[in-house]
Amino acid sequence: MGLQVVWSFALAILDGIALVKKKVLHNPVLVSLYVVGDWVTALLSLAAASSSGGIAVLYFNDLGSCGLGEECQKYQLAVALAFLGWVAVSISFLIMLWLFAAG
Repeated sequence: MGLQVVWSFALAILDGIALVKKKVLHNPVLVSLYVVGDWVTALLSLAAASSSGGIAVLYFNDLGSCGLGEECQKYQLAVALAFLGWVAVSISFLIMLWLFAAG
């Protein structure tokens, strides 16, 4: 997820520079770079969320060692938020893919 933070920050800076200079970023090479970058970060986010979900199933169901209720709820919330983060990144990827196809 650290790569996602760096990628999003870099795109935010690029968008800010484009707004200040009043440039349009619809260059086909740049849009294809955005599509590939969002695709890679979406796949990595899905892998992280899926592995966290697998560990949660192993830890809570198979091992049965969920003695602390608050700790279990925090971990389950973290896994749920990881999947919600993946949904947001996937929507970004689909929008970029649509822009690439339209341009």
